[in-house]
Amino acid sequence: MEIKTKADKQSGLTDKVLKHFYFNDELSCAEVSEHLNKSIPLVAKAISELVADGFVIEQGYAQSSGGRRPLKYSIKPNAMYIVAVAMDQLSVRIGLFDLLNTPAVEVKSFELKLLNNDAALKTLIDYINKYIAGSGIAKENIAGIGIGMPGFINIKEGINYTYLDAGGNLCDYIGEATGLPVFIDNDSSLIALAEQRFGAAKAQKEVMVINLGWGIGLGMIINGKLFRGHDGFAGELSHIPLSEDGALCNCGKQGCLEAEASMLAVAEKAIAGIKEGKISSLKHIIDNPNKLAGDAIMEAANNGDHFAIDLLAEAGYKIGKALAILTHIMNPQTIVLSGRGARVGKILLAPIQQAMNKYCIPRLVGNTELKVSDLGFDAELVGAAVLVMENYNIEKV
Repeated sequence: MEIKTKADKQSGLTDKVLKHFYFNDELSCAEVSEHLNKSIPLVAKAISELVADGFVIEQGYAQSSGGRRPLKYSIKPNAMYIVAVAMDQLSVRIGLFDLLNTPAVEVKSFELKLLNNDAALKTLIDYINKYIAGSGIAKENIAGIGIGMPGFINIKEGINYTYLDAGGNLCDYIGEATGLPVFIDNDSSLIALAEQRFGAAKAQKEVMVINLGWGIGLGMIINGKLFRGHDGFAGELSHIPLSEDGALCNCGKQGCLEAEASMLAVAEKAIAGIKEGKISSLKHIIDNPNKLAGDAIMEAANNGDHFAIDLLAEAGYKIGKALAILTHIMNPQTIVLSGRGARVGKILLAPIQQAMNKYCIPRLVGNTELKVSDLGFDAELVGAAVLVMENYNIEKV
């Protein structure tokens, strides 16, 4: 969609109004005005421009509560689209979403190992380009590409220090190869962003969002904002040391939470247990990669497999011990279990809570609510779409 810049658009107000509709349901001009602390005439002008440009639509008048009924507006879902990419260490998922975060075409998954894979970046770009080409959506109707990925990421410089070396700015590199604006962020940060904007952490100020996946990530919302730390690397929950002599972690240290309780660690323990004669429906995982084994363990646990449940309960207890440490520091209102592992969130809740009760001061843990995400495995994709919208500038299009 071609949008002409208008000289009378004032100081990014049109952008702010558009984003406010994206993050909320139907709103009146007065409601937007109150939230943005801008005058009704200025907001009305911005809404009129967005309606004329095809981004916002009228939804009719609200029910009367006395006096004149206000006219309601909402985002137009197919005004433009967003390519959302969710990566972990072993795979990538790509989706194309409208402005209601509804998939316009089917989300597709691809195998993509990041560690020690010099071809990973080229492969990722090929996957994205082929997906867009097959979607039937013209590039001029796509606002941009948001990519969540594991690793130490400098969002200002567009660099992932752990994976996907582009020899410079990764956003520029992928953007040039795809012909679209590109934004990247850490996977756990995007999951927290999704939960803050559309999920279990919405409207809350102090939240820890746990990304339960092949690793164990953390996104921290402090005073209503995503906390990144000095260098942008805050949230490395995976590498909290639980013991001095535990399993060796990929980071080179022993006893890290990731080496003890991540889904990859659980899969390794499951395979070892089956080989030792454990009775379980998981016998078939011995010859499968850890990724397939992890998915199988979660499915088996949800179907009542005792061995799978025991493995997850052990992991959950260790996660709870790590969360107890963070709770003493952060004193969160809510802890949200999100990401891939949210599908077994109900199984993990009890052992996590048990460990927190054991290792936390009661006054702290007593007022902290533990929740399982409704977004779950889709949280990273939603967060990638949110990343694009937060950086979208209609006046530069």
